[in-house]
Amino acid sequence: MVDETQNEVEVKSYSVGDLIEGTVTKVEDKHVLIDFGYKHDAILPIGEISNVHIEKAGDAVAVGDSITAKVTKVTDEEIVVSKKAVDNEKAWDVLEQKLSTGEVFEITVADVVKGGLVADVGVRAFIPASLVERTYVEDFTDYKGRSLRVKVIELDKEKNKVILSQKAVLDEEFNQSKKDSLNKIEVGQTLEGTVQRLTSFGAFVDIGGGIDGLIHISELAWHRVESPSEVVKEGDSVKVKVLKVDTESERVSLSLKETEESPWDKAIAQIKVGDVVKGTVRRLVSFGAFVEIQPGVEGLVHISQIANRHIGTPGEVLKEGQEVEAKVLDITPQEQRISLSIRELLEEEEQAYTNDYVPQETTGMGVTLGDMIGDKLKKLK
Repeated sequence: MVDETQNEVEVKSYSVGDLIEGTVTKVEDKHVLIDFGYKHDAILPIGEISNVHIEKAGDAVAVGDSITAKVTKVTDEEIVVSKKAVDNEKAWDVLEQKLSTGEVFEITVADVVKGGLVADVGVRAFIPASLVERTYVEDFTDYKGRSLRVKVIELDKEKNKVILSQKAVLDEEFNQSKKDSLNKIEVGQTLEGTVQRLTSFGAFVDIGGGIDGLIHISELAWHRVESPSEVVKEGDSVKVKVLKVDTESERVSLSLKETEESPWDKAIAQIKVGDVVKGTVRRLVSFGAFVEIQPGVEGLVHISQIANRHIGTPGEVLKEGQEVEAKVLDITPQEQRISLSIRELLEEEEQAYTNDYVPQETTGMGVTLGDMIGDKLKKLK
């Protein structure tokens, strides 16, 4: 009789809202039994185990686990408790702290749902699909059960809303790695990279560390380039020289042509003042004509050196694409400048033609040699 009275007192000593601590003694599909030193075990329903959906109680707890739970129902026959209520109360303070500090922590994906992933962090937390990876993921099926490193990016206790992001963690690591890589790059370095994309003004090259450097169209080749696709295509492996590094804007200027021998260096080593060279008229300007005498090397024929007579514009004598011969007047290596003359060759030909004839009064046919030479000179002019 005394024992029964004592038991009744014990039952009344537990009220809704009280906390119990115990050990899991049995796991059923839909509930768990917890021994907390009372005359009968507490019942923990599957819906009160976790803040996320689980199919079976055994997916979240096991026999022998220590559990702290809140009493939600008390009768003479049973005590019903909730683990998730305790977890929920503790979680908000912890999550607030993680949000304010930007702490990175690890979670396990509990479920894959429409639009993203779900995790239990004491409360139900959601990771939107766009915040899982840095790149697009089509199918998240195999993410269930996977561990992710995340940050809290949004909290709303009133709406019971917790938004996590793994992408934020990955972005920070990527940006730091990129910054470290930029700091290691030096002007003048020769690097290997892969052409990622072409634009009208040049080619972007992946040189590692998340860095895409730009080869401006003027740095693709020593000769004139109309379109980057004339020289490179996407996917090409290339060697490039670093021209400039801007760590603030994270821009790297590269050159492809600087990794190759300059055609000017070749030309200057091969050509001397006084040489006669052949070339193609590439451009006509008001002050003369630019003639390509070797691939990527142009010399200037000043308007005064185009003909052995006065002309108003280079176009009176020359046209673009025309093949010509010219004499080298001057070479300025440091300025990559070569001065040419067509006129000097014309004058030398005239002089040579004149010297080939012996002056006579007549030819016996009433025509003087002077007349014949004059006719030839007019044709040259």
